[in-house]
Amino acid sequence: MTEWILTLIGPDRPGLVEAVAERVVARGGNWMASRLAHLGGKFAGIAHVAVPEAEAESLAEDLSALAADGLVVQVEEAGKALTGTDHAGQAMVAPSPSQHRLQVVGSDRPGIVREISGVLSAAGINVESLSTEYTAAPMSGGPIFRAEFQFLLPPAHSVDQLRSDVEAVAGDLMVEVSLGSSL
Repeated sequence: MTEWILTLIGPDRPGLVEAVAERVVARGGNWMASRLAHLGGKFAGIAHVAVPEAEAESLAEDLSALAADGLVVQVEEAGKALTGTDHAGQAMVAPSPSQHRLQVVGSDRPGIVREISGVLSAAGINVESLSTEYTAAPMSGGPIFRAEFQFLLPPAHSVDQLRSDVEAVAGDLMVEVSLGSSL
């Protein structure tokens, strides 16, 4: 099986997910994971699919034909997990990172995502998932920004140090942060 990452974008309408899934299944493929959303009147998403190697080219053609209906599908080969060996050629087992979630809430202003993601990047942390929303505050109606970052914290990194670094930036941004384990 060949594993692909599909990036999808187009005008939102009923049946878009079905159109993609129908083509994947018709070629003997399997829908493995996805994040799909309605954003600003558009349908946007990313999906991880697996398809038999003999059907891969045909599926790519089937998906590109969706552009005639306004849905652009970009196909990329999924990344392979990195493995390593020690000096004797034996497979190395790295310590497992722990899943964490960072929630941010505050008055909306430019730069919140940049500042928080900058702290994570400086710590060598890769954001695995980011969900954001912009809403009106219940009492004042002012703009409220909410974000949830999910990431793996490598064993060598201190949760306490990361919390301190994030809180220092949060104070400047005037947002509240909550950092904890996702599991």
